[in-house]
Amino acid sequence: MDAIDPKANAEATPGVPPAKPAEQGIPRLFLLGLAVFVVTCFVTLKGDWSGLFSVESLRKMIGLFGEFFPPELSPSFLKKVALGFFETLAISVIGTLLAIVLALLLARPAASHGPRRAVARLLLNGLRAVPELVWAALLVIAAGLGPFPGTLALGLHTAGVLGRLFADAFENAPQEPALALTRNGGSATSAFWYGTLPTVLPQLVSYVLYRWENNIRAAAVLGVVGGGGLGQLLYYHLALFHFSDAGTVLISMLILVALVDVLSDRLRRTLNA
Repeated sequence: MDAIDPKANAEATPGVPPAKPAEQGIPRLFLLGLAVFVVTCFVTLKGDWSGLFSVESLRKMIGLFGEFFPPELSPSFLKKVALGFFETLAISVIGTLLAIVLALLLARPAASHGPRRAVARLLLNGLRAVPELVWAALLVIAAGLGPFPGTLALGLHTAGVLGRLFADAFENAPQEPALALTRNGGSATSAFWYGTLPTVLPQLVSYVLYRWENNIRAAAVLGVVGGGGLGQLLYYHLALFHFSDAGTVLISMLILVALVDVLSDRLRRTLNA
């Protein structure tokens, strides 16, 4: 019995066009270019790679890590850490809520057509292009030290991120429910609220929860520029080489991140049930 040539069989099968050589070469060229790019990135990075994995470097890292233990557990200091704990949580929550409002206001025109789309997307690009630390540094100059500039910094940057995600979700949403409402006399606003928004609401909630988890970590980092919360406590004690105090702050950060991750997971499960 003669062996069947798979290539000849594929060419003879009706409705299955043969693969073009040019189309087969595109993925290979892409992978080759990506490999060259990655290798070039590593080559251009300057630094002593051998020192990173040396025994001496490992010994110093372990020694520094040991300075954080035992953590400071005095009641007065724990009270200060607890205040920073809830301050960081409040910064992330309020900053995310401000971002949701601003993102929704900009996402609708960003998902439309014409000049409104270009202007809205330009604003969203500007908001998310500036990192939270830069926003916080600018706002600290205007509003002073504390949680208020940190909250505004999170809100502005997150609004740029969520606004772009919301706009893409609105553009990719099924248009049939909104068209049905407008054809039956509904306004564009009612078509959006009752036709488009319900279809993309689970996706928007998922985006919001993900960004809230990120904002918890960002709120801790904003303390470096005086944004309040646990980050400001951590920066203060590290600058003074109070490593045991900094260890307590780091542990509270880990607890806060773990609690937010658990809460976010529960909320997702509740919404998907």
